[in-house]
Amino acid sequence: MLRRTVSILGLLVFVAAAPACPVAAQSAAPAIRSPAPGDALQGTVSLDGTSQVDGFVSAEIDFAYHGDPTGTWFTLQTSLQPVTDGVLALWDTTAVSDGTYDLRLRVSLSNGQTVDVIVPDLRVRNYTPIETATPTQVIPQATPLPTVTLTATPYPTPTPLPGNPAVITPGSVGTSLGVGGLVTILFLALLGLYLRARRK
Repeated sequence: MLRRTVSILGLLVFVAAAPACPVAAQSAAPAIRSPAPGDALQGTVSLDGTSQVDGFVSAEIDFAYHGDPTGTWFTLQTSLQPVTDGVLALWDTTAVSDGTYDLRLRVSLSNGQTVDVIVPDLRVRNYTPIETATPTQVIPQATPLPTVTLTATPYPTPTPLPGNPAVITPGSVGTSLGVGGLVTILFLALLGLYLRARRK
């Protein structure tokens, strides 16, 4: 029993005296925390973030025209000291024309590689108004019209009018012409007889 107790005590002393295993420190990743993509910038702007990373050699802050096909970057500042959650650089935006820009943090490493962090669509608005978000327009829903049923109203049957006595029908025209012709022939016959009688 005594021997077992001594063994346990010895084990505890060994564990307590053992050097603590070092915990590898995690390296921060490069980042630009401010400004954020799409921000409108005026005057001198503080560019905040982190450039600290394992193998850090230098850091560079650049800007470029958004969508520039040439891929040309203009350097704002170069630093040989890493920054952790601090000011990376100050950007005097009045020195550039109003427009849309991209911002880049480039960290050079001891192994020759580089790590880039890009913030796109930064709107510099020193001389032009800052656009405001257009509120979403709510289009009212059209109220359906009530269904209207049309009912035909019956009209009374019209009473036929009496015939017009002055209307000339084809039959009456023929009769009139026949009578006129006979009267003419009779008149001419009588006239001929009269003239013949006078000659005698």
